Amino acid sequence: MAVCLREIVLRGRKQRKESEVAAIEEDTTQELSVGELLERANRDRTSREKAIIVRGLESFSSFSCIRFRPYRSGDREWLNIESRNGCYSYVGRTGGGQTVSLSRQGCLYHNTVQHELLHALGFNHEQTRNDRDNHIRVHWNNIIDDMKYNFNKIATLNQGTSYDYNSVMQYHRYAFSKNNYPTMEPIPNSNVSFGKATEMSKNDIDRLNRLYKCCENQWPP
Repeated sequence: MAVCLREIVLRGRKQRKESEVAAIEEDTTQELSVGELLERANRDRTSREKAIIVRGLESFSSFSCIRFRPYRSGDREWLNIESRNGCYSYVGRTGGGQTVSLSRQGCLYHNTVQHELLHALGFNHEQTRNDRDNHIRVHWNNIIDDMKYNFNKIATLNQGTSYDYNSVMQYHRYAFSKNNYPTMEPIPNSNVSFGKATEMSKNDIDRLNRLYKCCENQWPP
């Protein structure tokens, strides 16, 4: 795998909290160095918990120009990685200290860390793509009412890539089911496996590198 090492500067992208299902808003008045997108983990985490988080953070530098570094006094924008109620992040930059919740109960997995960091970097769930109806069928009657917003179609940063069942941003077949029946099924082949990614897929990495203009030809043909 090619490794892209150069730091970049990009124009800021902001988006409302993921739960509000908002479209991308461009903010052309700010610029952010990727090297200044920061992480400050809780001091009370165990060594094992910190290792999982650090592994997820450092994984981005192995296949993109994204670099996370520890918080420094005077930094204007950073990520606070905390153990709150659940796994969640705002989508895109919000300015100042920005919370990424990785609860000790159910969130400390490599794929989950990558998933939430991708939200912070501007990416939404795979099943919210505008073209998702060509690839999955949503069973609305099986979804918990308060969670249906997670399946609404919105503007997403696809970066010219195809729908990806193996994306770390793709929910699994029974996500937010209220009756133990599937909330999604792939089409036309309902037997296709999806939503089981243990780490970022090739498409996830390509989208990241294209959005942040990291490298040309990141993957060999």
